[in-house]
Amino acid sequence: MIAHRQLRSQHGFTLIEVLIAATAFAIVLAAINAVFYSALRLRNKAHESFEAALPLQHTLGVIRRDLANVVLPGGTLFGSLQTTPTANVSNNSSNSGGGSITVPGQVSPNFFTTSGIIDETSPFGEVQKVSYVLVDSTNGVLGRDLFRSVSRNLLPSLQAQPTREPLMQGVQAVGFLYYDGTQWRDSWDTTVADLKTGLTNVLPQAIKVQISLARQTTRAIAPVELVVPLTLQARTNS
Repeated sequence: MIAHRQLRSQHGFTLIEVLIAATAFAIVLAAINAVFYSALRLRNKAHESFEAALPLQHTLGVIRRDLANVVLPGGTLFGSLQTTPTANVSNNSSNSGGGSITVPGQVSPNFFTTSGIIDETSPFGEVQKVSYVLVDSTNGVLGRDLFRSVSRNLLPSLQAQPTREPLMQGVQAVGFLYYDGTQWRDSWDTTVADLKTGLTNVLPQAIKVQISLARQTTRAIAPVELVVPLTLQARTNS
């Protein structure tokens, strides 16, 4: 009798118990696997969104710095700010917002700004002539490429070709609008006397930049807007 009891106490798990334990372990492992891959996909999607937003944020920062440092026209090396009225950016026009277009694809007026960086190797000052240009993409990306055209040498006798700095890809259109204190206008000319003060070389109170991105969708998407106030204005006394 005692030997029979000892023999029963040495028995292991039954087949049913092993199957139940394996099933429970498989369920727990599947749940952990689903959570892990969901977190991995979320991380990859967030990383892709962040990488896609970097060029746009960089472009907006460059344009904001250029416009915030616009110099008042009328100086020895400071040309006028002149644009031509064209269709709004919502019409998907490549030359939206005007711009005194002298270069194919130019989407902004030529303006003079003190955003130039002075270093030990550059013989130029901080004033530079800047404009923005859209060119056709060469790598098959939807939309066109936005470039910043910069001229550092402003001496008439030593004019050189401007350098083009790439900003971002996938741009459908770029537009510039100008605030006169009451409304937004699609053109501006500092050589024309202001109606309020009678002065020339008057800058707008603010400039709005609209960047329309090229997307593979039929749904209308509002352009990205940047508004930069201009605090530098012409004198109203002698």
